[in-house]
Amino acid sequence: MHILKQKLMAVTEYIPPPPAAPRGAYPSQSRKVKEGSPLVLLMKKEMGKVFQENKMVAVAQNNGCNAEDMMMLRHSLYKHDIRVRFFPNEVARLFLKESIYCNMTPLFMGPTILIVSKEPKVKEMLKTLRGSPQMTLVGGCIENTLLSVQGLQNYSKLPSVTVVQGELVSGLTMMTSRTASLLQRHPTHLSALLQQYIKQQSSDAGAEAAPKAEEAT
Repeated sequence: MHILKQKLMAVTEYIPPPPAAPRGAYPSQSRKVKEGSPLVLLMKKEMGKVFQENKMVAVAQNNGCNAEDMMMLRHSLYKHDIRVRFFPNEVARLFLKESIYCNMTPLFMGPTILIVSKEPKVKEMLKTLRGSPQMTLVGGCIENTLLSVQGLQNYSKLPSVTVVQGELVSGLTMMTSRTASLLQRHPTHLSALLQQYIKQQSSDAGAEAAPKAEEAT
């Protein structure tokens, strides 16, 4: 029993963990960007140009998409005149906090990409992203309006501007033609009534003239 007790105590002996390294002993894993560096200023200016020239700016998270899949995604989007832009999250946050798009800052978490186009092509973008499961859409800005993923999906179901313009023109044309027909109908109807009234007056006058002629004879 004595030997077994010694073995048990040896097995269950407390071994303290190694002391932790002091703060600053290892380099920081997060890359810090200097706000005043020329490269950061250039990227901020380029990002502002992207927001200014494009009506659709969407943010998607890159969940392990390799270079080949990224190239295929960019090619598929380019067919619809949609482009992919890359900016560091630190630069994006620096730009957004000084712009009217500051509410988009929470979207830039982890590896992200920008999907932009000069015209809102949300339907084409969503259809293309369905073929890339590594890309997760997290939100976007359409014509200076911040939309969630559900908002982008609802926006994609709206008819295009061409369809709405066609429906508006057809509706206005129908209303104009109906108004013109109503305006033409009243003068025509009035003219017919006047002609009928004149004929009726002429027939009444002839009927009255006939007895007077008989009395004169």
